[in-house]
Amino acid sequence: MESMVAEMQIRQARAEDREAVLAFCEHTWEWGDYIASRWDEWLNDPAGQLLVALVASQPVGIVHMLMLNATDAWQEGMRVDPAYRQQGIGHQLSFEAGAEAIRRGASIVRLLTNATNSASIHMVEQSHFHRIGIFAPHSARALTEPPRRLYGLEEPVLAAPEDLAEIIDYLNISNLFPSVGGLYYAGFVGYRISDTLLQEKIQAEQIYLLRRWERLDGLAIAETRAGRQDKHLFIGYIDGTTESISLLAYALRRRLPALGLDSVRANVPDLMMVREAFSGAEYTASDNTFYTYERSLL
Repeated sequence: MESMVAEMQIRQARAEDREAVLAFCEHTWEWGDYIASRWDEWLNDPAGQLLVALVASQPVGIVHMLMLNATDAWQEGMRVDPAYRQQGIGHQLSFEAGAEAIRRGASIVRLLTNATNSASIHMVEQSHFHRIGIFAPHSARALTEPPRRLYGLEEPVLAAPEDLAEIIDYLNISNLFPSVGGLYYAGFVGYRISDTLLQEKIQAEQIYLLRRWERLDGLAIAETRAGRQDKHLFIGYIDGTTESISLLAYALRRRLPALGLDSVRANVPDLMMVREAFSGAEYTASDNTFYTYERSLL
């Protein structure tokens, strides 16, 4: 059991905490950390709360809690100063983030962590989170050569409002849907795929349908996002057979020039059939995989 730091305080972060927090986040990864680019947003967003842990008035840990809708909360950006790890700070930050989510009406909180981060995995599982999915990032460039043959299959089309009921029926019997916890990823935040989210994505022209033999045989939800380095199309959910997933992934590469984009990224179920599908569409798989966890707050 981790030992608790004596006289630790957790409170809402303040602007003056920034320099100390960024100092212990500086070497999170070889390239640094993204906290600096999100600090102001997290500090001032009324939909969430940025918490900081202090020892002797010095910031030693942070976490951000974001309300995704009226009942679903997302926990992200957990960082603890290396000099204060293994002392219960992460547990307490997670607890306080959950308590704030409850105060705001949340019934569930989710988070994700790198599958190789054993310390983080231990902490979240000790905090009563359970794993609901695993995904693998993939990426590809826009197609500039003539497209390969599609073997006479239908091209994907944008979903229309009248397709909603069919999409819901398709997802209700999907084998892939539960493998990602029923979530759509916008970058590294997972949103529950609900009727409301599907309606919003249809309205935004972000759901692509592939029909074969006069029935729905695959779908993808994708949106344009701006990253640290570029603007790209992001596939946050994809479903179908190995062949239909590959066709959808390939078709989205072909659409990039018309969208004014150079690349496509995807967070997709880490299953052999899905990896084979994206490999067939000539995507490159990341070396990393990520676990998604959730905890009931009821």
